[in-house]
Amino acid sequence: MNMIFERKLPIPQEVKKLFPISAEGAATVERRAAEIKDIFEGKSDKLILIIGPCSADNADSVIDYISRLKRIEEQVGDKIFFIPRVYTNKPRTTGDGYKGMLHQPDPNEKPDMYKGIVAIRSLHMRALLEMGYSCADEMLYPEDHRYLNDILAYVAVGARSVENQQHRLTASGLNIPVGMKNPTGGDISVMMNAITAAQHKHTFLYRGWEVHSQGNMLAHAILRGYIDGYGKMHPNYHYEDLRDLCETYAKSGLQNPALIVDTNHANSSKMFSEQPRIVKDVLHSCRINPDIKRLVKGFMIESYIEDGAQKIGECIYGKSITDPCLGWEKTERLIYDIAEIL
Repeated sequence: MNMIFERKLPIPQEVKKLFPISAEGAATVERRAAEIKDIFEGKSDKLILIIGPCSADNADSVIDYISRLKRIEEQVGDKIFFIPRVYTNKPRTTGDGYKGMLHQPDPNEKPDMYKGIVAIRSLHMRALLEMGYSCADEMLYPEDHRYLNDILAYVAVGARSVENQQHRLTASGLNIPVGMKNPTGGDISVMMNAITAAQHKHTFLYRGWEVHSQGNMLAHAILRGYIDGYGKMHPNYHYEDLRDLCETYAKSGLQNPALIVDTNHANSSKMFSEQPRIVKDVLHSCRINPDIKRLVKGFMIESYIEDGAQKIGECIYGKSITDPCLGWEKTERLIYDIAEIL
């Protein structure tokens, strides 16, 4: 085997003992989970915004960002439900580049998975205990979910992972919403198959155990655009795309049809400043088609304190070191615009 085994990492139970959730924190997670469930089941008309940095690269600036959401929530919370993006894993198309806080809690230092596990637990705990938010993270490694499973509000399965059986089966055993992105090539049937698998019961191998999942009725779709065979990006958030997805869901027999629209990635051709326009375009589609309105539960928006992105080592506070993000000033304006439209 061409691997060097560095060390045995602590099991989730050991890490949870280092950062235990309080009774108050557990109550917050439970309360928010109930609200989110009501939205996905159509019992609440609130719009979900899964919003925050492309990757959580610095704990203090991420908490600073979330504190800004908290202040706005006081004014728009009757219409908008915030789930902060605290993405501690970063998938890489070629495997090169920064892979997120789990790998490198300090982007300027070498990878250290033990420190990374502690860092991601600590950051999510800060968001919960200091800001009152259970957050969203990407399930890049299904076996790592239990390090955070007691404090997360939402999980996304990325475009490169959505065909993977372990991701699908693990999603079937979670008790929070799991968003399945369309694959990078855009095949909607792949995404729908993933949702179907996640909503069914399974027996499979997980962390050395034979486990029996119960099915996750809150598994749903995320449209993020796609890349064709020539490497060109194409959006899939337009009216026709949303109408077609409504029809596909209607034929599927799946529970709780739901869609989150990813406003960046291939939908914006990675032009972060296009995200407000995309949100408003989708909300217009919701106004003219009640089926689309029922289907669209919210948006996934990449946003940080500063516009754009920087290279690792530049050290501009609150500026992404991965994909470019919408800065706070534009984000704040967008949130108020959404509340006004709703």
